Amino acid sequence: MTTAITGIDHVIVGVRALEDARARYERLGFTLTPRGSHIGWGTANYCIMFEHDYVELLGIADASQFTNNLDKFLATREGLMGTAFAASDAALAAQELRARGIAAEGPKALERRLELPEGTVLPRFELVRFPEAAAPGLAAFVCHHLTPELVRRPAWLAHANGAARIVSLTVVIERPAALAETYERVFGQGTVTPTDRLITLRVGRHAILFLDPDELTVLHPRVRPLAGVAPPYLAAMTLAVASPERAAALLGEHGVAFEREVDGAVVIAPEAACGLWLILTKG
Repeated sequence: MTTAITGIDHVIVGVRALEDARARYERLGFTLTPRGSHIGWGTANYCIMFEHDYVELLGIADASQFTNNLDKFLATREGLMGTAFAASDAALAAQELRARGIAAEGPKALERRLELPEGTVLPRFELVRFPEAAAPGLAAFVCHHLTPELVRRPAWLAHANGAARIVSLTVVIERPAALAETYERVFGQGTVTPTDRLITLRVGRHAILFLDPDELTVLHPRVRPLAGVAPPYLAAMTLAVASPERAAALLGEHGVAFEREVDGAVVIAPEAACGLWLILTKG
């Protein structure tokens, strides 16, 4: 396994109306950070922070500026649109990827404004880009935080629904077994567990499940393919919560529809979660 890439840093949810998305996720019981915006780009965000990873709600603030293809994604749908892997050292991650034959780009510096009550601060990052063919279905890149103290505060880590971390992502893709070699090339031998219609990539404490469209409801019986969306696509995100029962009670109080899996996991439909299936499981 690569030594510099340690797991998932964050996942990106593309949304058409950023303030509406913030309100929706607050209704789901999440605490969101203050609004941020990317310097030199036309995008803005709110983040749902956990101790070691997070979810980014990303929208367009100024369509006349660079949006890093967010405009093209939103022309089709909302939902999960990208995966950022965590790196202890961006330059080392790029070096390791190139040593595996992956044409990684970077590191490249990026800053964003974070609008705090006491004033605006500038969190800084380094990004390493993957070629699309190196990470099919993920739109992946590597993110190294240079100022982590600016993006995590204790108050932002406490969520009314009890959410604590990202557990897994589910990707719908044709012929997933054929991807085993591709992903082992990126992350190293032993990181991929294949079956005929499903492969599981494990990076750090996170799992990414790649499965055939027909297997989606086998793995998640309450989850259905996204209407009108052709594979490959990121379909679902599973988060660990302290108590699915308490999370379900909060959703009921807020008038949010949900279903329960046999194991007790709470399943929230794309209509309530901005285009993705959101699964809250005990963990």
